[in-house]
Amino acid sequence: MPIDPTLPYDANNIFAKILRGEIPSNKVYEDEWAYAFEDINPQAEVHTLVIPKGEYVSWDDFSTKASDAEIGGFVRAVGTVARAKGLVEPGYRLLANIGVHGGQEVPHLHVHIFGGQPLGRMIA
Repeated sequence: MPIDPTLPYDANNIFAKILRGEIPSNKVYEDEWAYAFEDINPQAEVHTLVIPKGEYVSWDDFSTKASDAEIGGFVRAVGTVARAKGLVEPGYRLLANIGVHGGQEVPHLHVHIFGGQPLGRMIA
């Protein structure tokens, strides 16, 4: 069910639990700013999630409240994961759902990295 990104951060969301090690994940990458892991229900040949380690509900929340170092570290982590997956050529897609209209289901900022196959049009 889509969530309202204006609500306060919920420390019991599934990604917060993954960051705390309470729920297992297939880790792809980790540094001081971000954690990346394989999606448990992949929608493409490659489907990896990258989440910031800070408590941010959405891209809007993150871009408003995160420090320059957090923003830079997170964006670099997304690029690092895409390169490590060999996706730069022939290409890949990044997706961050925000709010009810965007279809956001987990109230913790996350970026989906899709690739490994032709992905078609973004919105039909």
